[in-house]
Amino acid sequence: MKISLANLSDLEPISTLIKSCTAHLIENGIFQWNNNYPSENILKGDIELQQLYKIKVNQVIIGCIVLTEIEDEVYKKVKWLTKSENNLYVHRLAIHPNFQGRGYAQKLMDFAEAYAITNNYVSIRLDTFSKNSRNQKFYEQRSYTKLGPIFIPSQSEHPFYCYEKILNV
Repeated sequence: MKISLANLSDLEPISTLIKSCTAHLIENGIFQWNNNYPSENILKGDIELQQLYKIKVNQVIIGCIVLTEIEDEVYKKVKWLTKSENNLYVHRLAIHPNFQGRGYAQKLMDFAEAYAITNNYVSIRLDTFSKNSRNQKFYEQRSYTKLGPIFIPSQSEHPFYCYEKILNV
């Protein structure tokens, strides 16, 4: 298992991975992602900004995660636990359905948290879909604090819950 920055040659396999995850979510009645999000264009932008990381097992990309300092506009109204100054944001955490349930999402979050601590971020912030109770439990077990909802109409009529974990105070 290896976690490293994705490059443009990884775009096609990561895009395929995201499509598999999207289909899997939809099959399970979780309408968190769709054909428009996350798009190949969004993933390409993540790679170009050097904020998309891949996890490989036996030379195959089985998952990804975005680590960024960029605060999405929709987050500006959230009552965060810390000031919006030195925070790391997690987006698009995905593990191929064939590899789910084996601890790889935990490994990606361990990586994200270690990265945040090493780079002196005050906290990690993220959101997860209100109808995805498995993800909510995942973050709550990792000591993330559930905060208010945000709405992303292009993705769903249902809210997304924001979470934050304070690291360096």
